[in-house]
Amino acid sequence: MPVTVLVGSQWGDEGKGKMIDYLSPKMDLIVRFQGGDNAGHTVINDKGVFKLHLVPSGIFEENCTSLIGTGTAVNPDVLLEELKQLNEHGVDTDRLFISGRAQILMPYHRELDALMEEHSGIGTTKRGIGLCYAHKMLRKNLRFADLNDSEEDLRAKIRRALEYVNLELTAYGAKPYTEDEMYELLSGWKKALGDRIVEPVNFLHNYIKEEKNILFEGQLAAMKDIDLGIYPYVTSSNPVAAYAAVSGGFPAKEIDRVLGVAKAFSSAVGGGAFPTESEDEEIQILRGDGDKPDDEFGARTGRSRRLGWFDAPIVKYTNMINGYDSLALCKIDKLDDLDEIKICTGYLLDGEPIDYMPGNNALERVEPVYEVLPGWKSSTRDVRYIEDLPENAQNYIKRIEELTGTTIDYVGVGPGRDEIAIRKTKE
Repeated sequence: MPVTVLVGSQWGDEGKGKMIDYLSPKMDLIVRFQGGDNAGHTVINDKGVFKLHLVPSGIFEENCTSLIGTGTAVNPDVLLEELKQLNEHGVDTDRLFISGRAQILMPYHRELDALMEEHSGIGTTKRGIGLCYAHKMLRKNLRFADLNDSEEDLRAKIRRALEYVNLELTAYGAKPYTEDEMYELLSGWKKALGDRIVEPVNFLHNYIKEEKNILFEGQLAAMKDIDLGIYPYVTSSNPVAAYAAVSGGFPAKEIDRVLGVAKAFSSAVGGGAFPTESEDEEIQILRGDGDKPDDEFGARTGRSRRLGWFDAPIVKYTNMINGYDSLALCKIDKLDDLDEIKICTGYLLDGEPIDYMPGNNALERVEPVYEVLPGWKSSTRDVRYIEDLPENAQNYIKRIEELTGTTIDYVGVGPGRDEIAIRKTKE
């Protein structure tokens, strides 16, 4: 079946928005399947530069439907602001829908997140995502389908949520919320978004039965996965390919293709292990000053990203988790001016080589083993086929393929939608 899942292969910020935008003309449905507005996908096209946090990056294709899926945590105010910005730029958003099973992120989730971050120091974006997912597991949340309940039923659900939430808030010395103010807020969201709410399982299965082209869009990446990443410096959901089926309510065997997206070097935001982080001038110069949309600053936070050389063990590990059919390697153009380029080929843990991915504490201690390749010292921006890239750039790509155990079918050579080199056999 024509179901593709696109996921990040490192720590996030790999260029997923660019690849989704590139693939979307061939898609009938694009589904955002996890996460919230704590990270963003940058899309650059003829309508402008967009940093999307909730709306699927395929929204720009007028013949493509977009669904904010069941596994997401959605702040309706953020969603409405994104829709407003898109509409102001002439983007038709009528084909955007929301799973009735998606979690509603409430103001108290954000407030509690900020209060907890003062004590934990995990490095969250304070957007309330973790608290929303925590309350989901405690069965204390409201979901989008609840917006279309009767007033009596909706108020009852608000009361049940506030009984618990207000205990948390008062424990921190914060002001509790009232039923009336929450009902007024939810009523406004119902008026603005109620017509977009759908029963997601049947909605999705209709596309699968008709063999429509479906793309599932993941947020962040496997190294930020709540179970498989650098815990506790992780997100609060599962940004891995298998979770598309879990949250979508369809058999995993229906997934036809898994596309990983990696950056030609490494970057991360927030705390946690980052083995190849480097202060080398060659790496730090890749950051830019923030004036360009593809400079190395977080799409959500604006925080300067931590930078390092390409870490092959990380992508090999995330390939084990996701099972990439192929990889998209973005931002290779950023390396065009380097004389030499390092690739991390393995780790030493306490002086001994290891052939597995350790947990965060041990990963903090590893010593990366590097291989140095010659640069290509020429622009790749106008190249549209991988076979036409400079020889040393092709050698760099081949070495990454060898080390990670997957095939690179797309290479990003610039921030724009069309600045991609593909294999001639993939036309």
